[in-house]
Amino acid sequence: MAAAEPAPPDPAPTAALPLLADPCCAGTCCCGGDDGAEPDDDRMDPAQRVRTAVRQGYAAIAAGAGSSCCAPSCCGSGAAVDVAQAVGYTQAELASLPDGANMGLSCGNPTALASLRPGEVVLDLGSGGGFDVFLAGQRVGPDGCAIGVDMTPEMLAKARANVAAYRQRTGLNNVEFRLGEIEHLPMADASVDVVISNCVINLSPDKPQVWREIARVLKPGGRVAVSDLALLRPLPATVTQMVEALVGCVAGAVLVADTEDMARAAGLGSLQLECKSDYMDSMASWQDPLYQQIASQLPAGTQPSDFVTSLNVSARKPA
Repeated sequence: MAAAEPAPPDPAPTAALPLLADPCCAGTCCCGGDDGAEPDDDRMDPAQRVRTAVRQGYAAIAAGAGSSCCAPSCCGSGAAVDVAQAVGYTQAELASLPDGANMGLSCGNPTALASLRPGEVVLDLGSGGGFDVFLAGQRVGPDGCAIGVDMTPEMLAKARANVAAYRQRTGLNNVEFRLGEIEHLPMADASVDVVISNCVINLSPDKPQVWREIARVLKPGGRVAVSDLALLRPLPATVTQMVEALVGCVAGAVLVADTEDMARAAGLGSLQLECKSDYMDSMASWQDPLYQQIASQLPAGTQPSDFVTSLNVSARKPA
């Protein structure tokens, strides 16, 4: 399949990567390396500042997170296994992962939501240490392919370092990790059966562009399964201004209705949205520091689950 020409990128600290041919998923990865030094803060536009904060925050997580606990993350901090089990991953799934792939960064289980089938090509947006990619690879089997895209070189290095362990445990050679921004995916047009993402789209400063990219890379009839955080009502400005809340997806969250509008505007149909507000209540039981910081900034008599929900989004590109 011939690769389409990429659209001109928006100004960003990393330029859009060239589109690649059909996913190979066998042997070496297709992209890599550092993306250069960040510009000075006073020269950044707001979108650049968001990307810089996210990249720096997740680089720190990649450097410090282990298999038993996680640093402040996409969904706060706490025992990584507890977080994953709370959002629907099974003990068997977690046991199949390479060490350190689960860093407690989930707010849902998009691999289950997507009902992955053998032979499919799956793309994970913001793949981090490879958690959902390694699970998706097992579901699609030797005739399928799971590709992760992440803009943080440290996360990409962590994921790639685990590929050998994945191959040894599963006997599969069907995963790949690429450096890139989710607003400018390093994928050819109509090259993917399923797009998944787990608590990442809220980190983007240009969410409509992310949804347009999802629609672009999906094959006709392809589907998307996203778990993310969304707002039931607007957050106070004091919360949205917290860097911790930004890196934790909360400050970047948009209203549930806005998420639906963006997906529809991108040309996706058959939308299904499921709110799971009990996720935020679970964070209280984990004594999550980010949860506690947010709660301290809310109006009296309210709690984070009054504002924030975990949201499952399923959609399909028209055939």
